[in-house]
Amino acid sequence: MITLYGIKACDTMKKARAWLDAHGVAYAFHDYKTAGIDRARLESWVAEMGWETLLNRAGTSFRRLPEADKQGLDAPRAVALMLAQPSMIKRPVLDMGAARIVGFKPDLYADALAG
Repeated sequence: MITLYGIKACDTMKKARAWLDAHGVAYAFHDYKTAGIDRARLESWVAEMGWETLLNRAGTSFRRLPEADKQGLDAPRAVALMLAQPSMIKRPVLDMGAARIVGFKPDLYADALAG
């Protein structure tokens, strides 16, 4: 089963969902703003893709942090930030079971879901 992780109101999420719907891809949607994200899953993503890939440093939630919280980031601190404020997780995260894609690029989705 494919799961799309993100936040319902996000414009990029809307594009990803529209793409999946238009291409007839069945998926479950997990809104981590309302349903949260469990530490084990987030830590496994960080181990697989790196915290630098998952932490949305361009978003307002991160930019509003005190400067001290932004300095000296490492995997444990990034995971703590993302658990405390799931909107800091880049979105979407498309979980296809054996592989994941962070962000939405139609060509990557097409390649990953072909066949």
